[in-house]
Amino acid sequence: MGNSSELRNLKASDFTDEKFGVPTVTDIIKELEKPGRDPRPEFKTAQFADGVETMNDLQPGMILEGAVTNVTNFGAFVDIGVHQDGLVHISSLSNKFVEDPHTVVKAGDIVKVKVLEVDLQRKRIALTMRLDEQPGETNARRGGGNERPQNNRPAAKPRGREAQPAGNSAMMDALAAAMGKKR
Repeated sequence: MGNSSELRNLKASDFTDEKFGVPTVTDIIKELEKPGRDPRPEFKTAQFADGVETMNDLQPGMILEGAVTNVTNFGAFVDIGVHQDGLVHISSLSNKFVEDPHTVVKAGDIVKVKVLEVDLQRKRIALTMRLDEQPGETNARRGGGNERPQNNRPAAKPRGREAQPAGNSAMMDALAAAMGKKR
């Protein structure tokens, strides 16, 4: 394959039989003379950072390159080369509102992420694709999340029956009598 001089010395008639004739074998030899071509696009891989091999090597604020391994409804998991995928939450996938993470990334994509938090005990890595985001920044400061604004209203009082200490019910009285302990 690719060795033209050797292929030219071959005689097509030496390789023919009742199934394959001279024209077929000649065509095969001509195809073997052509250099190998691969129609697939170039395979890209993430360039993992040198010196970052375990979760202990990660520091909040580090910017790393990784490969998306899975996309879920709540975000995307990214392999950053530490044998534990990190999670980019849906709120951290983009500076714009993301309704469906599948529209932003897909498995196999190479992405740049910033480490937000590393939880060694639970083996969790929080990542963001918003590279301007600072580690420790909360959802409320970013303008998202489920946190409710605090209002300065007094606590609501219970309506209807006032909360009373639990009294003895008929069943409780019967049980206490049977046990010989009256409350």
